[in-house]
Amino acid sequence: MPYKHLFISLNLLIIAAFGLNGCAGALVGVSTAAIAASSTEKGFSTAVSDTVIKTKTADLYLQKDVDLFEAVSISVNDGSVLLTGNIETFEKKLLATQLAWEVNGVREVINEVSVAESKGIKDIAKDLAAAAELRAKLITDGDVSSLNYTIDVVNGTVYLSGIARSDDEREKVITHARGLRYAKKVVDYTVLSRDTRD
Repeated sequence: MPYKHLFISLNLLIIAAFGLNGCAGALVGVSTAAIAASSTEKGFSTAVSDTVIKTKTADLYLQKDVDLFEAVSISVNDGSVLLTGNIETFEKKLLATQLAWEVNGVREVINEVSVAESKGIKDIAKDLAAAAELRAKLITDGDVSSLNYTIDVVNGTVYLSGIARSDDEREKVITHARGLRYAKKVVDYTVLSRDTRD
């Protein structure tokens, strides 16, 4: 299907999902992200659904508590929502989970948000550097489909989610993550493409 038709179809779906809220900027971003994701193991319809879930969850965070919107990173793979980041209180961590479950299509919520004081600039820089380094390693590894993986690094912990084409590919990604300079720990939430979860 030509990209033009993909954009049109996706825009209609997103407009319907948001009830014509007039979020033109968000609409373009969602369209682009879903079309990019549609070239991965997910396929187009799953990519659209995951992108809608992520956008709606972020919108709920923004409406309910701007701290959640700013502090919590949201990754969605096949309806499974992974939350990472740092938040000030346990109550806000619980709220992040509760709001994610309110979104249609969510099948699982994994809350890895840390309850801690705000990180310093040096810590944030280390996490960003680790994520960028891992992304570069995956892109340059010819045996890995880098688009299939989401990377979140929080306080030196690397969270991997996405869809692996094989056990070998998943092990390569984990090995790359463990070799990062600033990685203290690797938590793997990837699933195999042949996984038949309900």
